[in-house]
Amino acid sequence: MKQINIHYYALLREQRGCGDETIGTTAATAADLYHELRERHRFTLGIELLKVVVNAQIRTWNTILNDGDTVVFLPPVAGG
Repeated sequence: MKQINIHYYALLREQRGCGDETIGTTAATAADLYHELRERHRFTLGIELLKVVVNAQIRTWNTILNDGDTVVFLPPVAGG
């Protein structure tokens, strides 16, 4: 099991009720991690609407996660 640091913004932050957390997971990829978190926290955004950042670099969803990584899920930006 690896420890992953996660930061949430916008709608994901609202739905989670916090801005960041560290979790233990067996998720192999960024996509696996988001699917796990979506089920756990009942996120309403599908993966196709998000970008993923791993260790401060935009990555693809099949990026392999390592112990201690920091992951950010970037939801669509709205504003006016």
